[in-house]
Amino acid sequence: MWDSKKTGFQKINQLGQNKTPFLFIVSYDKNKIFAEPLDALGDDIFYKLEDWRNYPIEHRSKDFTFSKFPVDFITYQKALEEILEEIRSGNTYLLNLTFKTPIESSFTLKEIFSYAKAKFKLYFKNEFICFSPERFIEIVGNTIATYPMKGTIDANLPHAKENILSNEKEMAEHVMIVDLMRNDLAIIGSDVNVEQFRYIEKIQAGKKDLLQVSSKITAKLPSNWKENIGDLLENLLPAGSISGTPKKSTLSIINRVENYDRGFYTGVFGVFDGESLRSGVMIRFIEQENAKLFYKSGGGITIDSDAQSEYEELIDKIYLPF
Repeated sequence: MWDSKKTGFQKINQLGQNKTPFLFIVSYDKNKIFAEPLDALGDDIFYKLEDWRNYPIEHRSKDFTFSKFPVDFITYQKALEEILEEIRSGNTYLLNLTFKTPIESSFTLKEIFSYAKAKFKLYFKNEFICFSPERFIEIVGNTIATYPMKGTIDANLPHAKENILSNEKEMAEHVMIVDLMRNDLAIIGSDVNVEQFRYIEKIQAGKKDLLQVSSKITAKLPSNWKENIGDLLENLLPAGSISGTPKKSTLSIINRVENYDRGFYTGVFGVFDGESLRSGVMIRFIEQENAKLFYKSGGGITIDSDAQSEYEELIDKIYLPF
């Protein structure tokens, strides 16, 4: 079912060369890739990328239960301290630390997907779902745009917007990711430009609303980009917003500090419709293992990170968006 890195990106290139509309899914480590023409998708794979979707809208009409059992604070603090030591040693400046949390719900994986409200959604064979607020890249004409998302705050807190935009730690984190993504786009394109810097979007997070801070960065691609979609993705992944900077050494630290396999969490999925491409980062992610559900979540760590507030952000991101 899954192609290897080499075979998968080659298959994506081939589908693009033929201008065949297709869905692609790439794991965090790029070692598992799914790419299939849209007209060959089974009835157990559903996607939504803003107004592109392949399933009917369903509205929730019944109540549900939802419980989460996050890692204890001491365990989280220990991992955070390891990362801060790496930052002090100059091996990373920003690292996205994530954890795997057991959850329980009266809803099935399919029901959670069906009712979830999000711009980017994916349901894959009763194995995992995501309901992500974060775009990865979109390509229209010969222009590629990416939208790194860094910075989250409870929208109901007093002066939430002003506080998140003026927070020095959040600013530093966002600037580093924007710089990383500018460099990534420069590898594959030209005329790199930060079109919007730190704009706010509100998303529904269960019983509360969250404000998320994003930026928009664009670049010009060669006119034959459709023939090299796999190469573009291979150069850009893993996404900077869910790894860190500098990317290579930060990925090595993540592999050592995190105590589980991210799998498809923090990978990307997208659709090429024959002319344009849209994709999302697979955050807000639930997977099913042996009939049990697990939610994966995390946040960016910098030298100014406070363990308690980062821990609370990790837990805040574990929700059902309805």
